[in-house]
Amino acid sequence: MSKTVGLDKPDQFSLTPDPSRWKALAFIALAQLMVVLDATIVNIALPSAQHALNISDANKQWVITAYALAFGGLLLFGGRIADLWGRKRTFVVGLLGFAAASALGGAATGEAMLLGSRALQGAFGALLAPAALSLLAVMFTDAKERAKAFGIYGAIAGGGGAVGLILGGFLTEYLNWRWTFFVNIPFAIVAAVGAYLVIREPAGTRNRSPLDVPGVILSTTGLVALVYGFTRAESAGWSDALTISMFIASVVLLAAFVAVEAKVRHPLLPLRVITNRNRGGVYLSLGLAIIAMFGLFLFLTYYLQVVQGFSPVKTGFAFLPMIAGMITGSTQIGARLMTRVPPRLLMGPGFLTAAVGMLLLTQLDIDTSYAGVILPAQILLGLGMGTAFMPAMSLATIGVEPRDAGVASAMVNTSQQVGGAIGTALLNTIAASATTAYVTGHLALGATNPELLKLQAMVHGFTAAIWWAVGILAAAAVIAVTLINTGRPGGGPVTGSGAGEDAEDEVRIPVVAH
Repeated sequence: MSKTVGLDKPDQFSLTPDPSRWKALAFIALAQLMVVLDATIVNIALPSAQHALNISDANKQWVITAYALAFGGLLLFGGRIADLWGRKRTFVVGLLGFAAASALGGAATGEAMLLGSRALQGAFGALLAPAALSLLAVMFTDAKERAKAFGIYGAIAGGGGAVGLILGGFLTEYLNWRWTFFVNIPFAIVAAVGAYLVIREPAGTRNRSPLDVPGVILSTTGLVALVYGFTRAESAGWSDALTISMFIASVVLLAAFVAVEAKVRHPLLPLRVITNRNRGGVYLSLGLAIIAMFGLFLFLTYYLQVVQGFSPVKTGFAFLPMIAGMITGSTQIGARLMTRVPPRLLMGPGFLTAAVGMLLLTQLDIDTSYAGVILPAQILLGLGMGTAFMPAMSLATIGVEPRDAGVASAMVNTSQQVGGAIGTALLNTIAASATTAYVTGHLALGATNPELLKLQAMVHGFTAAIWWAVGILAAAAVIAVTLINTGRPGGGPVTGSGAGEDAEDEVRIPVVAH
């Protein structure tokens, strides 16, 4: 049974479909692809860039960390700016800024210039990503159309990282590392011009409340401390004094942020956005799933290149089955079933299917067959993640007030970004510990065949960490099934008031003439 509720200010927001919404989706998807690509495309080019610019081993991680800190730390602020300025304007500014930062990175003549460009990319990405998702949230109001749109968006969000590995391999092997930056420029310009011409943001969806400056400062510094703590743990260890200090600081700052948001009149993150059990379940389960996925990208890349001897380009192509699975799961399974079954019955089984694929990878050995183990594992991972991501992306912004769409979208990206930082650090640390323990327990083999011991220890470390990833995905499935209790959306509009709706059926709102 569904119920009908009214908007807080029904005269301000029209649910009349935008005739250009599908054209707009193409440019929004292109921009999202660019942002997700950039999270992985630079990884493959990093050794070449490090050599060309004489970056020390101690500082090379900052090429990745500078982007992650700026992106993760500024996402909530970026989402609020989108609500304040307007999503279209924020989207276009984010694209043009991202293009300029990419040009700066590609032309870098030294370490400082490269690191500065990466921080700028992260900052403009923090404007761009929540604006893109919130535009979809306010432009696609029919349940079936929304399912298709978020199916496409979810496939890109899930598979874009793997596409980055392919593109990064091609550009690094056949051109040079600078093109991993320059390639963003045409993406950004085409998306910006297209967005300027075709996007028509619905009227009355801005939040013109004064900016919550204490909330901006506390959330940004708290998230930066959290992301940096996990990043530093990967290189310096969990017992490092600065690592521990960063975690303590993040807890204090984020707790203070929640306390401030509960009291201020115009909060940066209205607590109603995250205390709704459905959206909270999405943010938590999605963050856990990303932890597992980011660790997998790292381990499989090293396994294929170092253990199996694949070239960067061949490694990129080896990830294609996962991309195909994600696209299929998102657009052919998730999007088709989204209006027929409750989201939890897509997300829970989706995460469990991905866990089964991950379970196959615990069987890795130094001579494991790609076709026999890695290929079916990737297909299962892709299908499962694609099926789960699609309803997750849609449900994360469904039912919020239009004026909160930007910050709700930012929470999706925040859970992904923080999850990625945690996943890389946590699983890599587990793998390193297991590798060291294996070497210690097989010293006799090291004396006779040190190269074989090195490879076997590396694979043992990977499989130990992958077992943790299996458990994390299973936990994501349990959270999705138990916390997310909304019913399937009907065929009508799907935007709600956001005032703590915990109904078991999706909120429907009658179309309001503008």
